[in-house]
Amino acid sequence: MRNIAFAVAAFATLPALAAYPEKPVTLVVPFAAGGPTDKVARDLAEVLRKGLHNQIVVIENVGGAGGTLGAAKVAKAAPDGYTLLLHHIGMATAPALYRNLPFKVLTDFEYLGMINEVPMTLVGRSSLPANNWAELRKWIDANKGKINLANAGLGAASHLCGLLFQQAMDVDMTTVPYKGTAPAMTDLLGGQVDLMCDQTTNTTGQIASGKIKAFAVTTSKRLSTPGLTNLPTLDESGLKGFNVTIWHGMYAPKGTPKAVIDTVNAALKAALKDPEFIKREEALGAVVVTDRRTDPVEHKKFVEAEIAKWGPAIKAAGQYAD
Repeated sequence: MRNIAFAVAAFATLPALAAYPEKPVTLVVPFAAGGPTDKVARDLAEVLRKGLHNQIVVIENVGGAGGTLGAAKVAKAAPDGYTLLLHHIGMATAPALYRNLPFKVLTDFEYLGMINEVPMTLVGRSSLPANNWAELRKWIDANKGKINLANAGLGAASHLCGLLFQQAMDVDMTTVPYKGTAPAMTDLLGGQVDLMCDQTTNTTGQIASGKIKAFAVTTSKRLSTPGLTNLPTLDESGLKGFNVTIWHGMYAPKGTPKAVIDTVNAALKAALKDPEFIKREEALGAVVVTDRRTDPVEHKKFVEAEIAKWGPAIKAAGQYAD
């Protein structure tokens, strides 16, 4: 009895387990600063901290290799909840795009929940002679072999959308990959490239200012976003079945404690209901996810389905990276 009493007394003197988080949390964005995914991350970080004991959420941009460098860094990080990943559709397309992927999408991460879905817009330099979709299609037909199509690098959202656009149009364009969306947009603004298919989070402001021309949206229905309501869908414009949205989700290294996962998921769900965050996303044409995909299990099921969807299309195009 004396030994038991001593043990109980000793246990009582042990320090209580620290509540997560007790220091700043790093949210890795696997793309350059200033791009559409970076914008989503920075807006989210401001409200996410409310559910994380008001700890600072630090954005760390680890760009390169279509987002795989940043994702690999998180996969190898300590599973303590202090290094998280915010990634887009690239999580589902990377297995088909990269022969030597440095991580396994379905087994090297804990899934934390979906954030939003973002439509894409087909845009062009302001000096293009075409002013609407009908005129653009004629211009494309008349300039086959001479058209430059910018993207933010292999595996980027703009690359994937551009890939499907060329397949749907049955036209080969000279693709110009950049190290991020920001430099690609800079050259489109400067007229060095002709076209780009990119997320509304990156194009809406430039379209509104008249610095680039917008020709169509990639969703199955027209958008209600101010400034984009008159844009036709590519589907209604003749490219039947064309429907591409870019989604974002959050991840943690495999082995992260369930208590931490639950805490981050609860903070994420609260952030997705924050009026200011919703307002900012809507202004960019993004739709905040509110369905069951905000749950870790359903998030993973969705990614599995996306892998099955994109794999055949990418393999058919024959575009791979080592």
